Amino acid sequence: MGLRKSRLTAWIFVGPAIALFAVFFAYPLVASLVQSFQTDDRGETVWAGFDNYSRLFGDELFGKSLINTGLILIVQVPVMTVLALIVAQILNQSWLKLRSGYRIAYFLPAVTTLVAYAIVFRVLLRADNGVMNHLLGYLGVAPIDWLHDPFWAKVALIASITWRWTGYNMVIILAGLQSIPKEQYEAASVDGAGALTTYVKVIVPQLRPVILFCLITSTIGTLQLFDEPYLLTQGGPDNATLTPLVHLYKIGFEQLDFGYASAIAWAVVAIIGVLSFVQFKFLGRRE
Repeated sequence: MGLRKSRLTAWIFVGPAIALFAVFFAYPLVASLVQSFQTDDRGETVWAGFDNYSRLFGDELFGKSLINTGLILIVQVPVMTVLALIVAQILNQSWLKLRSGYRIAYFLPAVTTLVAYAIVFRVLLRADNGVMNHLLGYLGVAPIDWLHDPFWAKVALIASITWRWTGYNMVIILAGLQSIPKEQYEAASVDGAGALTTYVKVIVPQLRPVILFCLITSTIGTLQLFDEPYLLTQGGPDNATLTPLVHLYKIGFEQLDFGYASAIAWAVVAIIGVLSFVQFKFLGRRE
């Protein structure tokens, strides 16, 4: 009787969480997978098989969005990770005053409201009287159309993402740095290792799991990129900042083709899975 009562008590506490998970995560997940094999035929939902997935290979905009995301991924993720490593190392120094204040300042962009942050960047990057062009004018550089030139729109997008997420990764790396015993620094100093050698030979190898975590989560975040390109450039100009999720949004909520939009979503899930596996395989700890 006591065991049965304990189980009942456990289900009373666990039940609401399971119900919420089933209603708001499991059911939508399964429903979207089923929907990716369906299409709308004159107002009636019909089974389409793999037609939506085969359509991906002929969709130029989907291919363009993958190329755009790949370029952002190749440039932004390494730059952001290196910056996070440098900032974390600086903020881990005992001689630095007001370290807590600096840490908060670097982390604040990660919790800034997306709409507010997008508005600020649009004001900073305006072509006519934006702050960035004013600063460039003092250096004798001609104004740049940051948000309406295909190349500079990508640069602006990469800069905004880097600004927003460097502090987030810095906090994670800083936690990893603080878990390294001080004795290892002292041992490296006794062996005659300089600051750079100590960092490369002692610190970085022990930060490998942390760096891998940052790389994988940043890769996933980049492949799921929606807010920044949609709010800053709406995927333009000329689809230069179009990402798979912006394309998905336009297909699903502007063209109301939810079957094909679901197929795009699951294709992105598959790409994320493959890239995460490759990163873990080649960058994971080797025993």
